[in-house]
Amino acid sequence: MKDRVDKLMTGSFDLHVHSGPSVMSRKLDHLGAVKEASKAGQRGILIKDHYYAGAPLVNLLKPLIAEYNVELFSGIPLNNTSGGLNPFAVDTFLKSGAKLVWMPTSSAANHIRSTHRKTRLATARPMKKAEAISVVDHKGNLVDEVKEILDLIAEFDAILSSGHLHISEIWPLFEEAKARGVNRRLVNHPSYVVGASLSDMEELTGSGAYVEHSASFYIESKFLCYTHEELIQHLKASGFERTILGSDLGQDGNPTPVEGMRAFIELILSLGFKDEDVEKMVARNSTRLIGLDE
Repeated sequence: MKDRVDKLMTGSFDLHVHSGPSVMSRKLDHLGAVKEASKAGQRGILIKDHYYAGAPLVNLLKPLIAEYNVELFSGIPLNNTSGGLNPFAVDTFLKSGAKLVWMPTSSAANHIRSTHRKTRLATARPMKKAEAISVVDHKGNLVDEVKEILDLIAEFDAILSSGHLHISEIWPLFEEAKARGVNRRLVNHPSYVVGASLSDMEELTGSGAYVEHSASFYIESKFLCYTHEELIQHLKASGFERTILGSDLGQDGNPTPVEGMRAFIELILSLGFKDEDVEKMVARNSTRLIGLDE
C-alpha cells in the first residue's frame, strides 16, 4: 500500500492548504508547507487563509523556494477583512497573481448560521464579530457587486470558489458565472456547511464545475465527521472526472497537509477505488483546474 500511496502523491496538487502565518493556530508556515510538499514529490500547493489574500506572500516566497520544485499559488477570500464583496480587492489581487477567488467563508451568512452550536474556524484570539454576507438579495437575486466580481474572474481566467455559501446561493452564482465566461468553478467540501445533497454534487460536476472533498472530514483529525460509507457515496456522486481531493489541513492539532493527503489516499484505496481514478482526483483534475496542463 505504501508504494501505491507514494506513487499517487508524486505529482499531486493540493488546492487547500492552511499554513501560516494566520490569526488561526497553524501547525506549519507556508515555507514549511512547501518543504513538506517537495519531500512528498507533490507538484504544487495552494495556500488558503480566511483572513487575508495570500498572493503577495506567494510573490515574496517564489524566489526563495525555487530549489524545492513546487508550484505555489494562493487567492483572495471575500470575507469582512477583505471588504466583503469588494471588486477593488479582487481587481488588485488578481493583478497581483491570485489564482482563486473564494466567495465568503468565515463571513458567509450560511457559515455564521451553521456555528450556532459549534465553533468553526476558531482563531487564536477572539476576533471582531463577523458581519454576515450573502451573494443574493432578499428575492434570491445576485447582488450587483458579485456580477462585477464575476466579470473580473472571467477576465483573468481565475478560479471561482463558492466558499461557504449555501447550495441555494451557489446555483444562481454558478449560473451567472457560467453566463459571464467564468470557466473554472469549484465547490469546496460540498457536503460540509454548504449543504449539497448527493444529487447536487452529481449536477454540479455534470454542469462543468469541480467539487473538492476535504481529507480533514474523513480521516483521523479534529474535524472527522463522515463515515467510510458516506465517503463512498460522496465520491460516486461527484464522479472521478471533476472531483478533487484536498487536504484542508495545516491546523494546529491536526495532521499536516501531506500526512492528511497520504491518509486520505490510503483510505480511498482501501475502500476499493482504482489507482487511476485516485490519480485523477489528486493530480490531474486539480492541475487542469488551475491551468497548469494547458
